[in-house]
Amino acid sequence: MSGESVGPGPGSGPEPGPLCPEHGQALKWFCCSERRPVCAACTELGGRCRGHRIRLVEERAEELRNKIVDQCERLQLQSACINKYVAEVLPGKNQRAVSTASAARELVIQRLGLVRSLCETEEQRLLERVHGEEERAQQSILTQRVHWAEALQKLDTIRTSLVDMLTHMDDLQLIKEQEIFERTEEAEGILDPQESKKLNFNEKCARSRLLTQLWATAALCSLSGLEDVRIDERTVSPFLQLSDDRRTLTFNAKKSKTCADSPERFDHWPNALGAVSFQAGLHAWMVNVQNSCAYKVGVASGQLPRKGSGNDSRLGHNAFSWVFSRYDQEFCFSHDGQHEPLGLLRCPAQLGMLLDLQAQELLFFDPASGMVLHTHHTAFPGPLFPVFAVADQTISIVH
Repeated sequence: MSGESVGPGPGSGPEPGPLCPEHGQALKWFCCSERRPVCAACTELGGRCRGHRIRLVEERAEELRNKIVDQCERLQLQSACINKYVAEVLPGKNQRAVSTASAARELVIQRLGLVRSLCETEEQRLLERVHGEEERAQQSILTQRVHWAEALQKLDTIRTSLVDMLTHMDDLQLIKEQEIFERTEEAEGILDPQESKKLNFNEKCARSRLLTQLWATAALCSLSGLEDVRIDERTVSPFLQLSDDRRTLTFNAKKSKTCADSPERFDHWPNALGAVSFQAGLHAWMVNVQNSCAYKVGVASGQLPRKGSGNDSRLGHNAFSWVFSRYDQEFCFSHDGQHEPLGLLRCPAQLGMLLDLQAQELLFFDPASGMVLHTHHTAFPGPLFPVFAVADQTISIVH
């Protein structure tokens, strides 16, 4: 037996108190291994606690009393600390919370008031521009009406004069009449009406960078979520590898021999179309482009040719595709062979597209900053498909 005290021998004085149920002796010892009170016989040869570490019950009780005292002191200190926190700290916290909330409320009101004021000013400015453009177009049309009314009157006078000559002159008079040639030249001087842009309302007067930015932010906030765009595997170029979830395209310089050719598949340029098409409404989707230095994203008409190495199937080089493209550190918007450089200060990690078919507008934005990178207005032929091209590493549709 090992322990802090040695068990007593038999017959050592009276043994008051609870007795050991096994030996009938007083429980004066505490077994630290089994954590229970035992008698002296339990610690001796043949006892179940022989070899265990044992202590006198009084020592163990004293140790527990000291621990309880220490715990009570700690609880008292903890209570004092809590009382002080409740009495001194929380009131200050509450006062600061009220003050901070008030300041935050004022900041929200101030900033939204500024935004509201800016919106109202921009609304007034744009409405005045629209009104001015409307008046200009109407004035141009009115001027044209007056001009062509005078021209019609002049033509009618010339015609009447010529008919009168034809009716009342004999042959000799007719061949000598110089007025016939003068009237004819005068009539030839009145040109036929020609199409003029001045007679059309210029819709650009209703556009502004600020309005586009505000509208894009509001439109994105109002949408329930991004479109679940996936790639149509039938259209994927043999130079691209499509992931199992149909959202990631990886460029491969070596043409795959496992891709079965089909009318839908691009056979030369590293292009692919989305599986979903849009014919009306407002739609948004995003593409992760941070790993690629050569890509194109945008929309394309279903009429986009798929075959050959010419511009007919090259994104941005025909009338059927509208794309944002990157090559190394150069960015541009491309359509029908026209390339508009975009001076970006940094390379976007993600690229968002917002397509408003009611307003006939395609917008490219940087989701990280919320900045509109480019907008394009045109009469899009429907339906339109998301379109992708990658010639370096990978791009992925964000879901």
